[in-house]
Amino acid sequence: MGDPAGHGQHPYHGVPANALPLTASEDRQWATLAHFGGILGCVPALLIYLIFKDRGPFTAQESKEALNFTLPPTIAAIVANLLVFIPVVGNLFAVLATVIWIAVTCFSVAAGIHVNRGQPHRYEFNLRWIK
Repeated sequence: MGDPAGHGQHPYHGVPANALPLTASEDRQWATLAHFGGILGCVPALLIYLIFKDRGPFTAQESKEALNFTLPPTIAAIVANLLVFIPVVGNLFAVLATVIWIAVTCFSVAAGIHVNRGQPHRYEFNLRWIK
């Protein structure tokens, strides 16, 4: 074990874990989840992209597509939700945030179903900020 004073070698030393490549079914599964995660905004696609981008080509491609699609509406929904507190017009922003969420949910579920069949999906309207 390491030095009891906390200096030197850490008590949990060992060989760094090298992540194995995803199998074809795992690759499709994580790619699908990246799109379905759009229901919760851009965070699921971002996490899947960062964790699995080097482990599966289909997951890398589809999580990036999902992230690029969900990032702008997530930002817009956050802004709309903050503007809800403005007197008189706040209700309009509440409706706008709800419409954004419904639209992203519908497109994300449709894309997830498409990707789950093993076919790549491209959103028709996508800024593709992340290359």
